[in-house]
Amino acid sequence: MESVVGEGTGKNAQVVGFRVGGKTGTSEDGVNTNKYVTSFIGVAPISEPKVTILITLYNPTGEGGHQGGAVAAPIAGQILGEVLPYLELQQDNEKTKVDNTVVKVPDIKYKSLEDAEKILKEAGLKIKYNEDAKELNKKETVIASQIPSAGINVNAESTVFVTLE
Repeated sequence: MESVVGEGTGKNAQVVGFRVGGKTGTSEDGVNTNKYVTSFIGVAPISEPKVTILITLYNPTGEGGHQGGAVAAPIAGQILGEVLPYLELQQDNEKTKVDNTVVKVPDIKYKSLEDAEKILKEAGLKIKYNEDAKELNKKETVIASQIPSAGINVNAESTVFVTLE
């Protein structure tokens, strides 16, 4: 489970300073329905688990597609990133990722898509939004929400998922 988060499909659930284990899941909701159930189940810290989390999304649409690692794992990572420090658990001494560069997610809410892309690139982060939005005017399109939230510490090169107004 730890390798799924450290190197595999669950890498979006990483939490700086903590070793997290988990498993992503993606399944069809019936036969030929084009609807999916996506999930992430995880435990943290791996060295002495204190928190278990299950994220299940039914028919997710939009920014992350329908894969568990792209949609459910980032939500788990954001929640764990806030819960683990709140519980005042001792951080693991081991690196959480080969490139352990940590960046704070900037606040891009209510910014234009064009500005948000520049801000995130400068911070060393990636941006993802729904495919239909690629045809929108990036100067006029505004960010309605973001995951992870502003102020959360994440590994460099992580993806920020946004919803557009």
